Amino acid sequence: MSLRPLFVTQIYQASLAEERDFAAFNDELDEAVQMLAAEDAAGRAWSRANAYGGYTSYASLDDLPQRATVFGTLKSKLDRHARAYAQGLNLDLGARRLKLDSLWVNLLKPGAGHSGHIHPHSVLSGTVYVRTPPGASALKLEDPRLPLMMAAPPRLADAPEAERSFVYLQPEPGTILMWESWLRHEVPANAAKTPRISISFNYGWR
Repeated sequence: MSLRPLFVTQIYQASLAEERDFAAFNDELDEAVQMLAAEDAAGRAWSRANAYGGYTSYASLDDLPQRATVFGTLKSKLDRHARAYAQGLNLDLGARRLKLDSLWVNLLKPGAGHSGHIHPHSVLSGTVYVRTPPGASALKLEDPRLPLMMAAPPRLADAPEAERSFVYLQPEPGTILMWESWLRHEVPANAAKTPRISISFNYGWR
């Protein structure tokens, strides 16, 4: 007998930390996030109203690449990775292309998390990590077949990663993780003593 893997979910992982002058670039990203957290009153109000434990610019700012040069530079880097991911997924884009639709920062305080969700109306979604202090949350990914399994038994505790119901990816500063936007994911409670800082994004087919 043989087992034939089908309908595989491909997760893209790369790192900016391998690039020249990464430390200075990452520090600049950190400073830009801290600046937004201090100045974006609308974002802080939205975070409080929606029980986001910290600060996110998700609902308040839609122009980060134009607002600060460092975000524009980050966009250029992410565009290259999105193209590589699309090629790896064998996406037939035709005459259209993948376009960065949204880019937002996340400053997650100790004890805070982000419940399970997907990113509708997008093709690719992802996050680049700026600060991941000891104890910082992993990214939790859910098997997209899980709601359909109904009477299926659980998987063995030592099942291979590709066959688990949930997979936890532990990023480091500079890590880029991307996934197809229909994949359900969440951020468990941040067990670090300082904020976990990341920048998330969506690409649409335009």
